Amino acid sequence: MLPPLPATAPISAETRLTYVLRHFGQAYAAVPAVSIGYRDAQIQVTEAAGQFFSQTNPYPPEPVWREWLGQQIPFFFSPAADQPLLELLPDGRAHIHADLISAAFYLLSGWQEYFSDERDHHGRFPFTASVQHRYGFVAVPVVNYYFDILKTAVEHVTGQHCQPRQWAADAPFAAFITHDIDNLHSAWKAPAKAALKRRDVVGFGRQLWQHFTQSDAWDNLALVRQTVAEYGAKSTFFFLPNHLPTNSTPNADYRLTTELKTQIQALAAAGDEIQLHGSIGTSGHGLRLKREQHLLPITASGLRFHYLIWEPRLTPILLDSLRFTYDTTLGFAEHFGFRHSYCHPFHPFDFTQSRATDFLEIPLNVMDATLYHPNYLQLAPDEILPALQPMFGEIERFGGVCTVLWHNENFDPANLHNGPQQFHIIMDYLRSRKTAFVNGREICCRL
Repeated sequence: MLPPLPATAPISAETRLTYVLRHFGQAYAAVPAVSIGYRDAQIQVTEAAGQFFSQTNPYPPEPVWREWLGQQIPFFFSPAADQPLLELLPDGRAHIHADLISAAFYLLSGWQEYFSDERDHHGRFPFTASVQHRYGFVAVPVVNYYFDILKTAVEHVTGQHCQPRQWAADAPFAAFITHDIDNLHSAWKAPAKAALKRRDVVGFGRQLWQHFTQSDAWDNLALVRQTVAEYGAKSTFFFLPNHLPTNSTPNADYRLTTELKTQIQALAAAGDEIQLHGSIGTSGHGLRLKREQHLLPITASGLRFHYLIWEPRLTPILLDSLRFTYDTTLGFAEHFGFRHSYCHPFHPFDFTQSRATDFLEIPLNVMDATLYHPNYLQLAPDEILPALQPMFGEIERFGGVCTVLWHNENFDPANLHNGPQQFHIIMDYLRSRKTAFVNGREICCRL
């Protein structure tokens, strides 16, 4: 059952301003001191949210679309577009004729998810219920465009340039390559079932024989590591400690045996990052999550939840209480892009405390299953990179972080849809754009 909404106070303009400006400051290497606010500020923002943030409506009025950097951008809480979006005044002041503070807070805080009762059969806030889907901007980091308007105003008022944050010397953006380890022993099952379906007894027997006499094609952690290392990158592996299904939905198909723990420790010794893949149900159950955290042979300070399950009314509070450093769950399973309309790491909003969380969210931008799955996009192999390139371009434009999730099972050469060949194409593209390959710990250390 969906957790009830806890009693929360209205989110004041001051709270919204503090939350948004904190993230604005983190998006750039250094922001000169300047006053930004709704009244009596060097950069004055038009206040237009009214009573919205003292109520519980998940959706604001329809946005006004304005152009910025050659892109049509939705502005929630914006008066009609009869004034210039940004007015640079000659007396060292600026006026932004749109409430981009409230709009940025709405998107970045996850307001729509928190106050909406929409959940899918896994308990997730569905993409189809989002404003990103409703207005068609899931692959556009709208909050970054808002921040670019603020940056332009700051540069006008102070006469100083705001340099975008860099994740490594001369790298225009960063890429975070991750792998959820759900299955290590199940590559044989689909071909075996297919053989049974076509009554191919010999083929079915061959699959059984291979299963009992040979290593499984998905038992390939060393291959995954080697493939990623060829690009000068290091992998972040998320291991799933629970092998028992939850409500008929599978968790891991493996146990954390002594042999597997040895492999995990070897990956860590080689420089790869080992983190927790929280099983189904742990996003709302602190004791279970803590228990799983301690089952790994390596201390895990970061995590991603299995099936990308995230309950906005519970999960942020749990992660802070258990002192996780970062999470990287927040992406839509159904579509690549920006679930919170932002291409940088950020601190989710704790509505019960009216403040930013302590842990950092590194948003998930593209998952292999999203690209080819009967319930998702079903892209042909040659459609994948062209579909992703505009999103990659947006991340590069704003110096953000591109988080890629490629499951170990999709390094199996038998997968011709979203398998190793498609992974190589994406990695070749990212390397050609001179990205900085980073892991979760490195991202946290730079913020």
